[in-house]
Amino acid sequence: MRVLVIGSGKVGAASAWDLVRDNRVEIVGIVDRRRSNLERLQKWINSNKLKLHVLDVSNTADMKILMKEYDVGIISLPVRKTSYTTVEAAIEVGLDVVDILEDYHRRPDPYETEGLNIPNQMTLEEYGGWLHKRAMENDVIFVDGLGFAPGLSNITIGEAIRKMDTAESAIARVGGIPAKEASVKYPLKYMITWTFEHVLRQYMIQVEVIKNGKVVEVPALSDREKFRFTKFGKNEELECAVTSGMPSYISTRPQLNEFAEKTIRWPGHYEGIDTLKKCGMLDLTPVEFRGMKIAPRDFLLSVIGPKLKAADGDADVCVMWNTVTGTKDGHKMRIDYYMWEEADTKNGISAMGRVTGFPAAIGAKLIGRGEIEKKGIVAPEDAIKGKVYQKFMEELTKKNITVLEVPETN
Repeated sequence: MRVLVIGSGKVGAASAWDLVRDNRVEIVGIVDRRRSNLERLQKWINSNKLKLHVLDVSNTADMKILMKEYDVGIISLPVRKTSYTTVEAAIEVGLDVVDILEDYHRRPDPYETEGLNIPNQMTLEEYGGWLHKRAMENDVIFVDGLGFAPGLSNITIGEAIRKMDTAESAIARVGGIPAKEASVKYPLKYMITWTFEHVLRQYMIQVEVIKNGKVVEVPALSDREKFRFTKFGKNEELECAVTSGMPSYISTRPQLNEFAEKTIRWPGHYEGIDTLKKCGMLDLTPVEFRGMKIAPRDFLLSVIGPKLKAADGDADVCVMWNTVTGTKDGHKMRIDYYMWEEADTKNGISAMGRVTGFPAAIGAKLIGRGEIEKKGIVAPEDAIKGKVYQKFMEELTKKNITVLEVPETN
């Protein structure tokens, strides 16, 4: 099996690190426009399976030529514009792919499109439908959003729904945060584990949720919750708020009476974000400043971004608590899924890299082995089910990622 990883950031690097350790994988190609990034990665992974490709993903002609050399791909790009461009190229050449972006490519998010280019005369909805149709026509398997959230959150909730006769409510709570001892060092008690520009976007857009059986839009960061996480020997107070990390569920599980995805943070984080919002610092409309125009959010990113980068020795944590309620055999049923994963400091892999990059690698290998067969744009909850779900979770366990399932029937 030959796997192409497109993007060499923390998540793509973690996927490549995992893939070279699988005897069934012959070659792992990795794409980045900077040779220095690839050479650093090569030194770290230290495997003759790794093949470096210095290439800008916006060069679609050369990307298509490269894609033809591989059996399956992982698109590990954090920005919508480059993700969609790469998805189009993969579909055109017939490369099966896994993507980790927090967007459902079959139904693109209309807010803050980040320079997304769509064909003339198409609406966003038509564009998503066209991508799916082209993937079907070219026999392409595109597992869309198979990382942490979307990804692990989708497939665990999907599994819980399948175990019930009727599912009523599904609430996902997920997030990457600094380890507790490091959190006090950083503004907003936050350390960058994901592209911060994309995080701020998620804090500002409208989000679709399901309430009382109807799809409605609510402001990001609404419906806040404080809770105490007590599994795996932990006893930590956390908070979460609505974000857009699992957009496929609005389309794939419309029968739910309640659905929302929430992002977990340390207490106090969202109060800080509220202050920045009220001050206009997250706005995108440029303002005049000494004869120049600058968007407040761009200015904020340039000032606060460096202060949120992980210092040497500081690690992150990824937390998940998902709850699904419904009925089974006439009885009320509830299933909770818990995860608390820390960084692999020995091998230099962040918690976010582990819980996002490893699931993407597992998904790519399942496609390469023919165990995921559904064509077109497929959400994780529809791709990873039945025996494939069991294999997926077994592979996670081998990588020391533990997801605890707790069922309860009344």
